[in-house]
Amino acid sequence: MMLAMDTVDGLVSGAVHTTASTVRPALQLIKTAPGSSIVSSVFFMLMPDQVLVYGDCAINPDPNATELAEIALQSASSATAFGIDPKVAMISYSTGSSGTGVDVDKVREATELARAKKPDLLIDGPLQYDAATVADVARQKAPGSQVAGQATVFVFPDLNTGNTTYKAVQRSAKVVSVGPMLQGLRKPVNDLSRGALVDDIVFTIALTAIQADTMKQT
Repeated sequence: MMLAMDTVDGLVSGAVHTTASTVRPALQLIKTAPGSSIVSSVFFMLMPDQVLVYGDCAINPDPNATELAEIALQSASSATAFGIDPKVAMISYSTGSSGTGVDVDKVREATELARAKKPDLLIDGPLQYDAATVADVARQKAPGSQVAGQATVFVFPDLNTGNTTYKAVQRSAKVVSVGPMLQGLRKPVNDLSRGALVDDIVFTIALTAIQADTMKQT
């Protein structure tokens, strides 16, 4: 209510509440931002030499092509707000036209929808994770792509893939992950894990403050 009434600029919750208890009242009171139809999330993965953006790893279980395209645009916008040049890889089990099936077709359609909405955005898909990150693999699997081998924003086809990937990278490579940061709401609302440590809370507060500042400028 304080956020809805502009008494505060942002909300951080979830240390002792479920994600549903944090997000549901935000959707009821704060509502989505103009032009947004869904709420999604990103994690900032603090790699040794750069920061990568992973979305959506926390909110939408199985987005359709239209929703996936919106997640891509929201994630690219979040990357820009934090000083990351967005090069968006739409992740799939197949690269380019090498594979077929409902899942890869969804990613292909989402890529086209996002590209149509924002023609100046560097976005490519479907791309396998190795094609999106490794230059040598990109030259073989996606020659000529402006994203393959140098992606900074990774959009996963469903929550199962996104959540599993971010946790695998976080734990196996000992990478600090900051998030989830919610996207698509009219005002900043962010959710903590109920196992959140003090550092997690501090990082999330910082994200929320930057979001609030960015929203005021737009």
